[in-house]
Amino acid sequence: MPLPLISTPNQPIARLILAHGAGAGADSEVMQQLAAALVAEQIEVIRFNFPYMQRQLTLGRKSFPDKMPLLLTAMQAQIQQCTTELPLFIGGKSLGGRVASLITEPSCQVSQRRVLANFAFGYPFHAPNKTVWRTEHFTRLERPMHIIQGERDAFGNKQELADKAWPGVTMDWLPDGDHDFKPRKASGYTQAELIVLSARLCREKIDEILLAN
Repeated sequence: MPLPLISTPNQPIARLILAHGAGAGADSEVMQQLAAALVAEQIEVIRFNFPYMQRQLTLGRKSFPDKMPLLLTAMQAQIQQCTTELPLFIGGKSLGGRVASLITEPSCQVSQRRVLANFAFGYPFHAPNKTVWRTEHFTRLERPMHIIQGERDAFGNKQELADKAWPGVTMDWLPDGDHDFKPRKASGYTQAELIVLSARLCREKIDEILLAN
């Protein structure tokens, strides 16, 4: 297994295992920017590649995502490698956020006792223009879940989620952001600003959880 990418602030208050989305790996530009923004919020970030992404990078050709059991096993391995006493959170971009959420539901036979909560940066509620929702497990989560979502996300936008709620699942919205947190120019925001905002919102939720624990 390739070594994970670890980004550590001077005085970390928590650790976040951050998984990538379906199409871009742990070292993609968005993942680098998000990790840097989280480190600026005093959150240590561990990024890693799922097996299919590592194959893609090694062989130089596109690979389809692994089946969910293998993705869950890969994240479990990262959890088990965390040995220090920093409060532990898991999460990810899109697919990575979905995997993190499944880690914290009872039917997942992996060790998640140390995980305090999971974060999704752009949760894939459904495929674009499709009606099958990926939220069936939300009512069974054993840890809090916080979703940070662009208002225009084609995988689940603010309008279609306005009347939906699940116990233990909270959300923050990024103004005019799409699935990669890119706003339209007319919005007055930039992608970099929304990524920084997403990290700040993550820190606020972590502070809230640590205070409650």
